[in-house]
Amino acid sequence: MATPGTRPTAELPDHAPHILVVDDDRRVRELLSRFLYEQGFRVTAAGNVPEARTKAQCFVFDALVLDVMMPGESGFDYAREVRQTSRVPILMLTARSNPNDRVMGLEIGADDYLPKPFEPRELILRLSNIIKRRDEAGGRAQSHDTVTFGPFAYRIDRGELRREDELIRITEREREILTILAQAAGGNVEREALAGSGGLAAERSIDVQINRLRRKTEVDPANPLFLQTVRGVGYRLAVD
Repeated sequence: MATPGTRPTAELPDHAPHILVVDDDRRVRELLSRFLYEQGFRVTAAGNVPEARTKAQCFVFDALVLDVMMPGESGFDYAREVRQTSRVPILMLTARSNPNDRVMGLEIGADDYLPKPFEPRELILRLSNIIKRRDEAGGRAQSHDTVTFGPFAYRIDRGELRREDELIRITEREREILTILAQAAGGNVEREALAGSGGLAAERSIDVQINRLRRKTEVDPANPLFLQTVRGVGYRLAVD
């Protein structure tokens, strides 16, 4: 049985795009989840920003669909937070036609904006387009090589970590860090580079993220073989 807020994914391949839908309207969440699933997307749903934040710690998403107006933290608030550490595509939804909302969303870093009510087919087209643009940008910027370390293989272009045939679930932030380390091909990477655009707060969280990755990849996380600390510099991935 699927967990609450998550569509069953057994019938879809692992490489099917995984979408996080965040909307406080349960009817909208269910309709969007069902429609997206029928169109070949894996879907996880959340009713508010704190719930979305929790889901993002457990899954890697290929795009976010965020409602603007929600009780407590808004879609704008969450989009702003996500953009501090991630370039995951974001599609904003709103029931309001105020053009200032659209401008604000784009200034924050949203990739597209769709006012309610909308045609589901238009949502699919817009969502597919922003994912395609992300993939094309990634293809220009990244190598499509697979980096191996011990029993693990990390495919840089897809952000997939596997242990033999098993897909290892990593968060979007863990994927970003692992991609940077993998692209360095065994070289040292400074902490500032791993922190990205998140500033000092993101830099302070690097140790936490590295420790989480070690728990997923190391036999003894306290004595890592692969995700090694480079004292006074940062970290390195000991690739084969």
